[in-house]
Amino acid sequence: MSDHSFDFAHKIPDGDDRERRVCQTCGFVDYINPKIVAGSVIADGEGRILMARRAIAPRIGYWTLPAGYMEEGESVDAAARREAWEETRAKIETTDLLGIYSIPRISQVQIFFRARLTEPGVAAGPESQEVAFLAWEDIPWGELAFPSVKWALDDHRERLGQNRAIPAMRSQDETVKPY
Repeated sequence: MSDHSFDFAHKIPDGDDRERRVCQTCGFVDYINPKIVAGSVIADGEGRILMARRAIAPRIGYWTLPAGYMEEGESVDAAARREAWEETRAKIETTDLLGIYSIPRISQVQIFFRARLTEPGVAAGPESQEVAFLAWEDIPWGELAFPSVKWALDDHRERLGQNRAIPAMRSQDETVKPY
C-alpha cells in the first residue's frame, strides 16, 4: 500500500498557461490529453467499402468504418490493423494516410488510412452486429455513426485513383483543404 495520498485541484501550474489537475500534496501535474482513434477505409477490388454496424455504445446499430482508440505502446498503423480485426475480422495492410480529423468537443484526434485486405474473408467481430462491403450508392448515409465516418468516406472517394494522396485535415467546426 502506498504512503502517498493525492489531493488534486484544478489550477494553473507555474510556467503554464492553462488550468490543469495538480496534486496539492506533491505538485504532480496530471496532464489530460486528447484520445487518438485509428481507423481505415478498406476497399475491395470492386471499389466497395468495408463497413460495420456497431454492437457497442455509443451509437449501437449505426454504421461505421473499422476504427477505435489506440492502446499504449501501439503505433497508429498497428492500431488501425487491430481495430479492423476486432470489428470485422479483416486482416489488412494500410496503404497510405487518408486523413486526420480533429474533434475538440470530445478531445479526440482521429487518424484514418486507406487499406486493403491481405487475406480474403470478413466477419462480424464482437463489437459489430454485421459487416458488409458496400458500394457507394448502398452506403446507409442516414445511419452513419459519426461525422468522421462521412469525412473519411468522402476523402477516400475524392482520392480514388491517386497513389499516396496528400491526407485531408478536417476539424469539427471547419473543413480544411488538403495541404
